[in-house]
Amino acid sequence: MKFSVVIPLYNKASYICCTVQSVLAQSFTDFEVIVVDDGSSDGGAELVKVMTDPRIRVVHQTNAGVSAARNRGIAMARGEWIAFLDADDWHHPRHLECLLNAHKAWPDTDAVATDFILVADAQGPWPPPWPTCAEVPEVELITDLPRRWMIGPSLCSSSVAVRRQRLHQMQPCFPPGESQAEDLDFWFRLGEQTSIALAHAPLVAYRIDVDGSLSARHIVIKIPRSLQRMEARAESGVLTAAQRESALWFIAQHKLTLARLALSSGERVEGLKWLIRGRRAATSKRWWLTAAMACFCPQALVASWEQWRTSRRYLHTSITDGGH
Repeated sequence: MKFSVVIPLYNKASYICCTVQSVLAQSFTDFEVIVVDDGSSDGGAELVKVMTDPRIRVVHQTNAGVSAARNRGIAMARGEWIAFLDADDWHHPRHLECLLNAHKAWPDTDAVATDFILVADAQGPWPPPWPTCAEVPEVELITDLPRRWMIGPSLCSSSVAVRRQRLHQMQPCFPPGESQAEDLDFWFRLGEQTSIALAHAPLVAYRIDVDGSLSARHIVIKIPRSLQRMEARAESGVLTAAQRESALWFIAQHKLTLARLALSSGERVEGLKWLIRGRRAATSKRWWLTAAMACFCPQALVASWEQWRTSRRYLHTSITDGGH
């Protein structure tokens, strides 16, 4: 079997049938679908069980979080490659086919991915109309994921497939008990062990809550545990010199982001503290721009700038802008 598609499910009954159908509609058909029901209470797993396709397996567990659900699916998978799909996202019919072509382009890699589009939860019919993509898309080999990430988000949890053997070596792949940036933690650890072949074709629809993503969500100004662990790995000596430099540079960039968030919230002193903590990035224009914000810009101006920048990033990756 070539692919196992792992879908963690928790109270997504209104989405899960469409999500599973997007896998069943794949042009490449050698796969299984593993739906890990993480203690749902809305009947979503029962809806999947009604589907008669023999490639579908449903497994139940007591609620333990999305990380535990993905790890359970990895342990059960029989495919050579394990692809991931969130219970409210959608795979284009050519997604698995394109992942295979990405691996053919770079056969030594243990991870492949396609581009994705962001789709607002209330934005029209589902699935969305797909942007036009090349019949044979360009395949980029990512060898330095932290620096590539700063150019633009490269991966999402529904766009990646990894060799099963590699995943088994990394178990538990996703940090148990964590549900914030748990996938980011894994992608960066994966990128430290293997290059990633990214096909530039937007073949995954990633559903988001626009209000929650852009403005309404409460933002905690601290380094997430995933980046704390990344910094610890960089300082421990387990990474190569190039990987260490790249990781610490990326973390410094995140500290600049926290500085801007503090400034936009009116916490100028806190913003200056984060600016100093991110001084490893002082050779970049972004550091000096943040320093200028801290010294000269009123809070309202910084807040407006950050809101505009975040909105622009969403539009750049959204369906209305033609893809990633």
